[in-house]
Formats: sequence, C-alpha cells, structure tokens
Amino acid sequence: MSAALAILAAYLIGGIPVGYLVARAFGLQDIRRHGSGNIGAANVLRTLGRLPAALTLGGDVAKGYAAVGLGALVAGGSPAAIGACAVAAVVGNCWSVFLGFRGGKGVATGLGAMLRLVPWAVGPAALVWLAIAATLRYVSLGSVMAALCVPLGGLMLGYPPAFVVASLAVAVVIVVRHRDNIARLFSGTERRLGERTKSA
Repeated sequence: MSAALAILAAYLIGGIPVGYLVARAFGLQDIRRHGSGNIGAANVLRTLGRLPAALTLGGDVAKGYAAVGLGALVAGGSPAAIGACAVAAVVGNCWSVFLGFRGGKGVATGLGAMLRLVPWAVGPAALVWLAIAATLRYVSLGSVMAALCVPLGGLMLGYPPAFVVASLAVAVVIVVRHRDNIARLFSGTERRLGERTKSA
C-alpha cells in the first residue's frame, strides 16, 4: 500500500505543469498555443526568454528529484518501488492529469529523477547532451542520446537492477515523446538551439 501511494504521489508531483504555470506568471495565457506547443523549458526559452526558461527547467528538475525522494521515504527503501516512482514522475510530466493528460517531454523531470536514482550515471550523459547541444545545437537529439546513455551508465556502475530498468523505461518514454523531433531531424527541419519561434 505504501509503495502504491508513493508511486501515485510521484505521478502527481511529476504532473505539476511547471512550464505552463511559469508562462502564465509571465503573462502568457497558455504556452501550448505558442511556439512548438510544448510546456518544456526549450519552448519557454524560444517563446519567453531565458529567465522563464530557467525557472521552468529548475522546477521540472526539482519535481523529478522530489518525487523519487518521496518514494524512497514512503516506500521503505524498496529499489523496485523507488524506480517505479522515477518512471511515474516522468509519466506524470508527459501525461499530466492537470492538463488533460498532455504535458512535456520528460527530459528535465527525468534529469531530476535520475539525479536522485542513479546520480553517477548522469554526469557522462550530461556531457553527451552538452557536446551535441554545443556542436550541432539540437536540444532534442542531445536529450534523446543523453537519456539513452543513463541506463547504460547505471548498468556499468553497478546500480541495482530495478534502478537500471527504471532508467531504461524513462529513456524509452523520452524517446517516444521526441518522435516528432526525430522525424524532423531526419527531414532536416528540426529547430536548433537559440532559434526563436513565432507565436501560433
């Protein structure tokens, strides 16, 4: 029962639509009607600028970390339950009950969750993201590749199998949520970092 409650709580925490709320605080009624239509930090950056994007990024990372931390506290240290909380937080971000089961792409929330779940595997993955973002300026490609690196790093570093499986599940969710970006990458129409989008 405690594990189920922890997973539910992790989903609800992950579902808090930080980007949507930040955008409203900065005078934009619905961020989903602007730019790419996403509530994540990348679209907030293109639409509203650096400060709202930084607040969105920080909030999304914090809720992912908090959701897994709560799971560790409530679920009694069960690796399977803690890993499930990480996945639930990212699922909540991507399919938020507060936005009619729509949401972000799970990257920042996944980062926060992985920082709590498999912290030593995050460093190398972050370097992969940084290298791709700095050279190619494709945030989506960097995010997908970094997400896929985390479970590999977790396996190599000897984290509990439940944590490795959870990080793999999070990576799969992130890849699925980026399927449109992946299609645009192949077609050469994906936006690069720093390119602003016009309001819809």
